[in-house]
Amino acid sequence: MQEHNKVVIIVGAGPSGLATAGCLSRLAIPYIILEREDCFASLWKKYSYDRLHLHLQKQFCELPHMSFPTSCPTYVPKHQFIQYLEDYVSHFSISPMYKRNVESAEYDQVSKKWTVKAKNIGGSGEMEEYFGGFLVVATGEATNPYTPEIEGLSSFNGDVLHSTKYKSGKEFENKKVLVVGAGNSGMEISLDLANHGAKTSIIVRSPVHFLSRGMVYLALVLLKHFPLSMVDSLLVLLSKLVYGNLASYGIERPQEGPFYMKVKYGKYPAIDVGAYRKIKSGEIQVLPAEIGSIRGGQVELKNGKSYQFDAIILCTGFKRLTNLWLKGDDYLLKEDGIPKPSFPNHWKGKNGLYCVGLSRRGLYGSKEDAQNIGNDIKSFL
Repeated sequence: MQEHNKVVIIVGAGPSGLATAGCLSRLAIPYIILEREDCFASLWKKYSYDRLHLHLQKQFCELPHMSFPTSCPTYVPKHQFIQYLEDYVSHFSISPMYKRNVESAEYDQVSKKWTVKAKNIGGSGEMEEYFGGFLVVATGEATNPYTPEIEGLSSFNGDVLHSTKYKSGKEFENKKVLVVGAGNSGMEISLDLANHGAKTSIIVRSPVHFLSRGMVYLALVLLKHFPLSMVDSLLVLLSKLVYGNLASYGIERPQEGPFYMKVKYGKYPAIDVGAYRKIKSGEIQVLPAEIGSIRGGQVELKNGKSYQFDAIILCTGFKRLTNLWLKGDDYLLKEDGIPKPSFPNHWKGKNGLYCVGLSRRGLYGSKEDAQNIGNDIKSFL
């Protein structure tokens, strides 16, 4: 078994892990990054759809100590964000250990170090041991694609894709496609399908807030000066003015405010980039009911109605499995991999344990976490 010693062990080479590495590098703190995929930012590089853009303005999405090029548009498209990350990795000389699947991480009270065991899945299959005084969980909110239990799903005689496998609506032209899930991925994939001539339907099981990019920008500015409840009230008022009563299209507006729901439940508002217009015109059909069962190409809803589809896209989110490998932590992370301590104290645990990018505050949350973690570790050295 190979052994490696570093001051800090970072698990995950997504934007959050890279942000942490950038901060540690700047403070001359030795670290190692373990990444199960064969590249950094794999969600962006391998598991996202072509039309994806950052939903927030670029100044809210920068990693620490490096701005976007002035040539980047306000809402950065996928390929330019990946290039920005490439430049970040190059600038800070970040070299993750790829194809390392972390199997366990445990703090030793005697040595005062974390022992991380990772399988080298890039060929040898050998188990490797890493030792460090500090451990940073940077595995992100979107870790393991989640497919819900749906009766008869395996009998569906068309294509079934999780959103992580969807690239473009080109291949679905003139097909009847059902999108399951009304988060931002579901709304944007529905829009992409409709734009490419697919006969698109979307399952909207629960109430959802519709906000424009401008409303979200306004909220982020106001949240620096006003309470969340006040900002939420303003957003709901603006949403009603711009989008009207969505109930006539099968979409209910939640009773709780959009940012409150994001922080408390991790349920993000739908940031509208064109789906609303398609819903209003009927190009995207809203089905306000859960799936009951599937029989061949026939999808039966719990409201008794049934529809024929050629393809199903599951925009059903992710599960975090940190609890399967992180041992002995009863303070920082819950079973679902989200921090127990509330913001702004969510990033620091005990015995040199930290988490980054799990505050449900997007890339700007990752940036703050990474800077806090770097400065905190520096204070111990």
